[in-house]
Amino acid sequence: MHQSQRRFSSGIFAAIMAGALTGAANFSALAQTWPARSVRVVVPFEPGGSSDIVGRQVSSRLSAELKQQFIVDNRGGAGGLLGIEAVARSAPDGYSLLVTSASYSASLATSKSGPELINNMVAVSQIGYSPFVLIVNGASPYKSTSEIIAAARAKPGAVIYASSGPGSSTHLGFELFSHMAKIKMLHVPYKGAGPSINDLIAGRVEMTFAAQSTIEGNVKAGKLRALAVTNAKRSPALPNVPTIGETVPGYSLELWFGMIAPKGTPEPAVNLLNAAINRIANSPDSRKSMETIGIIAEAGTAKAFDELIRTEYQRYLGVIKEANIQPE
Repeated sequence: MHQSQRRFSSGIFAAIMAGALTGAANFSALAQTWPARSVRVVVPFEPGGSSDIVGRQVSSRLSAELKQQFIVDNRGGAGGLLGIEAVARSAPDGYSLLVTSASYSASLATSKSGPELINNMVAVSQIGYSPFVLIVNGASPYKSTSEIIAAARAKPGAVIYASSGPGSSTHLGFELFSHMAKIKMLHVPYKGAGPSINDLIAGRVEMTFAAQSTIEGNVKAGKLRALAVTNAKRSPALPNVPTIGETVPGYSLELWFGMIAPKGTPEPAVNLLNAAINRIANSPDSRKSMETIGIIAEAGTAKAFDELIRTEYQRYLGVIKEANIQPE
């Protein structure tokens, strides 16, 4: 090689190495300084729901893990979109995060701003999951999923189900169920899971999906009856309750919980959060604490969580098209 070419190549190599070292130094510096102040954790629902419970538990444990306060900020409204948009508009500096549930993918799929929002957020980590439970009133004549299907086929549009709101994961979950079971039911939307469960207990609607953690007391008291879980496999917490998929092959709907951040959040911050959440999820104490509220702790990589979000988003888009639901 000519001497001038060697000098040129050496110069490029030196520049590349300098850039790499600078990047590594910045990465290391952020890893050592973040978080330097309190972190806002937005939960896009009102206090008391399953997402709020998970958000508060994981925030408390992150405060202990990362030696800084993680403070929950409830931003309910519009099926979770108000909270999602609040985080998407925040500075991508690691100090504004979102803890939400599977309704995230459903809400984005039913929103005109969904394509923009899903591309302006980055997955951090799944936190855990819980089965949705298909529940009916304790005095309901329905004792199984197959009996509901038979009734809906006998009187199309007469069987009534409740959801936690238009475009929610419970709404789209029932639409998917109806499509796969080849039935038609009447949808009655509510402003949250709590009001829909109250009306189910009162006998105003015939069924709904609910997080296991929100119905255990009423099931034990006989006010509600659990017919099936929506997971692909039976829940360890409800081993005697069949899956819907045992009656409608291929059906599954998982209520996951996870953390999401604005696009552009520094990678070191995302990596630190992911590692901390994995430690929390694998902690026997944390797992036991989650189990008391009906949630199975499970984390994993940011990439795996992103794939879950996007797969469900695409599936919900298909459900919306099939059910002729208009994005809002």
